[in-house]
Amino acid sequence: MAVDYEPKIIAFCCNWCTYTGADLAGLNRMKYPENVRVVRVPCSGRVNPQFILRAFRRGADGVMVCGCHPGDCHYSTGNYFTRRRFMLMRELLEFNGIDPRRFHARWISGSEAAKFRDTVTEVTQLIRSLGK
Repeated sequence: MAVDYEPKIIAFCCNWCTYTGADLAGLNRMKYPENVRVVRVPCSGRVNPQFILRAFRRGADGVMVCGCHPGDCHYSTGNYFTRRRFMLMRELLEFNGIDPRRFHARWISGSEAAKFRDTVTEVTQLIRSLGK
């Protein structure tokens, strides 16, 4: 009997924006794939590239880093550091033999529950299409 492939996706979410958006999606009973595990971080700027590599080494099929929109960071400049750091992340992933399409960085505010749902659904479908 064939078993459908369900990818494991880790989402590092900013406490002040994306995590709140994810919480709002849950409160509004919005349906999105259940295979995304949210890791709450104080700011997307605190996500070290080593966290992403470690997630892949420990079996994640995809990783997302989500934070506040540029200019709206609770810590003023955290998401600017995130944007610069993760522009280079794809090259680091390729160097480590990981398909860069398995990594996504998104800006989702606390009021964008539908955007969180749509992003998680889109990323899950893409990772599923890439296979194991």
